[in-house]
Amino acid sequence: MKKIQMVDLMTQYQSIKQEVDTAILNVIENAQFINGPEVSAFQKELEEYLNAKHVIPCANGTDALQIALMALGLKPGDEVITPSFTYVATTEVIALLGLKPVFVEVDKATFCIDVTKIEAAITPKTKAIVPVHLYGQAAEMDVIMDIARKHNLFVVEDNAQAIGCNYTHADGRVSKTGTIGTIGCTSFFPSKNLGCYGDGGALYTNNDELAAQIRMIANHGQSKRYYHDVVGCNSRLDSIQAAVLRIKLRRLDEYNAKRRAVADYYDRFFAKYDGIQTPVRDPKSAHVFHQYTLIVEGMDRDALNAYLAEKDIPSMIYYPVPAHKQKMFAAFNSETTNLPITDWLTERVISLPIHTEMEEEQLKTICNAVASFIEKQ
Repeated sequence: MKKIQMVDLMTQYQSIKQEVDTAILNVIENAQFINGPEVSAFQKELEEYLNAKHVIPCANGTDALQIALMALGLKPGDEVITPSFTYVATTEVIALLGLKPVFVEVDKATFCIDVTKIEAAITPKTKAIVPVHLYGQAAEMDVIMDIARKHNLFVVEDNAQAIGCNYTHADGRVSKTGTIGTIGCTSFFPSKNLGCYGDGGALYTNNDELAAQIRMIANHGQSKRYYHDVVGCNSRLDSIQAAVLRIKLRRLDEYNAKRRAVADYYDRFFAKYDGIQTPVRDPKSAHVFHQYTLIVEGMDRDALNAYLAEKDIPSMIYYPVPAHKQKMFAAFNSETTNLPITDWLTERVISLPIHTEMEEEQLKTICNAVASFIEKQ
């Protein structure tokens, strides 16, 4: 049996090696490393896949979130509503721009922002909502968009973990996550469902004016070379990464289907254990399982994590310290924020290996190890 990994990028690479090697070599031979034809082609192909009017590639997912908030013209002191139970990049960029993160609770079942808690957090200073499609599950976008329209707020979707996820609206329409709000942001970090071989990210929007502003900000604030209209940054997806992403984008639906198959296996195995809650699958959301995250009760989660490590089985805790308890947000008195569900989850979640190359023998080994731990309790 192959060594079990959280993400097996090497085995995935072997299955597409010839295409990838040829594509990278072509970029090198053409020497168009920045804003070359591969970037333009990837942009168009991702626009078509997402059914989004504009895709603007950038250097990484954190840049995508920062540029999105910059493009909306928010001012220091403006408030942005976001969950605390997320990777720090979501909240970090809010504070970085002098905005105030307003942390709200998440839903205990889906891990996504609790839409019933959003309106209570809105003040006259609130300008935007940043929902996170956490672990590959879509947030309740219909409700979020209704609230945003009611209060004249922007919506920036953090879609770093859910690219390819279909969201079914109440009226039966189907949209890709990230294309529903004002702006969508994603990351192409290597371990993502659509990952490159370095850093990369993208923003998407259906608003022509916003798209132009985003492009300008990502390119030093210039719409014409050497003429800088706004303060911007330097955030570009390089041609080699775009070439890799073009190859993987053609397989994204297949990759997501393989992740769902792994999740199905886990679901069946753990169904008989009362102390384990497997991921909820919201019928509106075609979960793409960037992570397969359990909630464990009646057992020591950290001891389970250590036990699996002893068996050479990786597992991860996403996320042990929520944003509102991070020192970086102390200036906002965030430690006094009362988010009992978020705190409860940080003590009970554990993510098991899930990727496109998993074999049944590996899955059996993982499941049997978890079962062995439970039986020893």
